[in-house]
Formats: sequence, structure tokens, C-alpha cells
Amino acid sequence: MGKKSRTRLTQAVTDGQVGPRQPCPCGSGRRYKSCHGSPHGAVPLVVRTFEGLPNECDWVALREFVPAATARLLLRQGAYDGLGDGRTVTVTTVLPGIAPALVRPDGEIRLALQVTHQSADPSADFAEALRLALLGEPGESVVMSGLSGSDVRLQDVVDPSGGFDVSVLDGFDFWFDDAEYPDAAVAATLENLNSAIDPTQRLQGVEAAYWVSVGSKEHLRWVLPFDEESLLTALARLHVAQADHVGPGSRLVGSFRAHGLLVPVWDLPAGAGASSLVEPATAFAVRLADALADSSGLTVDQRSARSGLANRQVTIR
Repeated sequence: MGKKSRTRLTQAVTDGQVGPRQPCPCGSGRRYKSCHGSPHGAVPLVVRTFEGLPNECDWVALREFVPAATARLLLRQGAYDGLGDGRTVTVTTVLPGIAPALVRPDGEIRLALQVTHQSADPSADFAEALRLALLGEPGESVVMSGLSGSDVRLQDVVDPSGGFDVSVLDGFDFWFDDAEYPDAAVAATLENLNSAIDPTQRLQGVEAAYWVSVGSKEHLRWVLPFDEESLLTALARLHVAQADHVGPGSRLVGSFRAHGLLVPVWDLPAGAGASSLVEPATAFAVRLADALADSSGLTVDQRSARSGLANRQVTIR
């Protein structure tokens, strides 16, 4: 995402709402009350894109910051008027040519999440890309020249019982699986793409926590499903108690909002690695649950910590 797009989206989103005088997160440049917040204007903006889908937090991670990953989902019986009855679909981060979806030669459908769509509801855009893929022929990539205006969302066609188990990959070789690369140029391009990926791993034992190595630094990005105000309060309690760490030498440095959820970010000591975080992250999850359940008033130090956390937030979508 470019700097201009990020700037447009750095306004506060609280409890799924955008302030009426704030810039509309759709990027139109107009105030929210005159754009997607207008009862007579555009389609209402959907902040929680993936709410109601299995593993909502992992959907956010794959959409926003995991470079290469796949997950399987199951379509409901009757989805798309029976076109998708009980079919499984492979969700990916990125597809060749930045296609929104494609049909592999064997008929498998793949749906990409890191694609720019133009409507106020990415879930509806993904659902439309999926519908077009179901209508496509083997070997075809989906082209979306415009939006259909359909109100069908992923939540309407995905069967929650199918789960959403994420597999984080080292590169984009899954584009071809066991097939031979089409030619040397494609193989070279794939090699270049793979070399540019920041090593990423999903932690075991906790939900939607991702270790990443960026150059000489390591971080933990953890998509959390809790109400933002409650989460900030809980994190402030833990910070003052010196219990907001995820292992020795780790430091909570801030957070970003994405699709209505908060994603805290920790700096990690060099060489920490993902495996060393499993037990500390599990212990942190227990401390966080206790802090979320604490309904007592904040102390002066806790209020100060909460203010500092709130000031170190960025909204990316």
C-alpha cells in the first residue's frame, strides 16, 4: 500500500465506526458523513471485513501482512444457487499476475486476498471474484473489470464448519505445485519473488500470531479479536505490571488497526526465532484474558500507559 493510501486510512476507527468529520477510509477524499457515512450516499462502509468467517483474525493477517500462505475453505450447500455446493476453495495471499482468482487446470479454484478492490466491502468483492471463478474454465484467471453490485458476501457462501487452517509458506512455488515451470523466465521471476519474502511463521498454540524477520530485526504481529477499547485498557494494565512482554527482551512497541481489529506489534531480540515464543505467547494470552476481565478503574500510571498505546496506533484499512 502506498504512503498516500496509508495516510487516508490513519483516522481512528472505534467500535466499527468512523467519525463523521474524518476522511472516509474508502480513499475518496471526502468526509465520511458525505461519503460512505451518508444515508443518501454510497454503500455503507464495512469495517469488520471478515467478521463471521472462521478464524477472522487469520483472514486479516493473510490479507495484510503474511507474504505467502494458503488456507482451505468450504462452500455452503446452495452457495451461488448451487454452483458452489460443498466445494472447497484454496485461499491464497497472492496469485500470478495479481489475479483476484483463478481456476487451475485440474479445476481447483484459488482466491487471492491481497488484491485491490474498489467497493466499500472487500468481502463482497472477494465473493464476486469467487463466483466468476466458479463460472470459469480450467486454466482461466478471473478478470474483474467492474463490480457487479451484488450484495453476496463471503459470509453468505462460506461454511464455517470447514474451518480455515493456515499454512505459511517459504515462497510462491505453490503457484505451480509439482508442475514444471512454464519457462526459464518464469522460473527466474519466481526465484526473485521468493528471495524478497520476509521469513514468516505462524505461532503454534495461539491464534493469529505471526513471527517475522525483517532484515536484522524480528517482530511478532498478533491479530486479536477483542474490542479495541477493552484491549487497550487491558494492555495498559499489563504494561504497568511489566507483564506485556512475549518473552525475555521483547517489547510492545505499538499496534495497527486492520479491518476493525487491533494488531499489537512486539520487537524481539535478534535470534529469538518463532519456536522460542510459543510458551511466552501462551502465557501472555492467559495474562491478557485476566486483564480483560478486570473491571476496576485505571490508576494514574495505567491511564498514562493507555494514552501512550493509543498514540502509537496506525490504521491501515
